[in-house]
Amino acid sequence: MRKRIPIFMILLVFLFSFSGCYYFSARNEIKTAEKLLSDLKGSGGASKTPYEYCSAESFLYGAKLEFEHNDFKVAKELASRSRAASEAGLTELKKR
Repeated sequence: MRKRIPIFMILLVFLFSFSGCYYFSARNEIKTAEKLLSDLKGSGGASKTPYEYCSAESFLYGAKLEFEHNDFKVAKELASRSRAASEAGLTELKKR
C-alpha cells in the first residue's frame, strides 16, 4: 500500500504541472497579441487595414474571455490568431 501513495502523488504533481503550462503560455500569448494590436492601432491600422484590425481585436477579446473562464488552451489559440492578424496588418501597412 505504501508504494502506491508515492506513485499517485507523482502522477498528481505531473498533471498539475502540465495544466499550468497552458496558463502561462496563454497569458504570454495574450500579452504579445495586446502589444501587436496596440502597435497596429498606433500605426493607423483601424482605418488603413480595417479587416486585420477588427479580426485581431475580436480574437483578442475572445482570448481574454476564455482566459477568464479558465479555458487556457482555447485562449492561447485565439490569442495566436489575434497575433497573426495584427502581424498581417502591420505587414500590409509596411507595404504601403
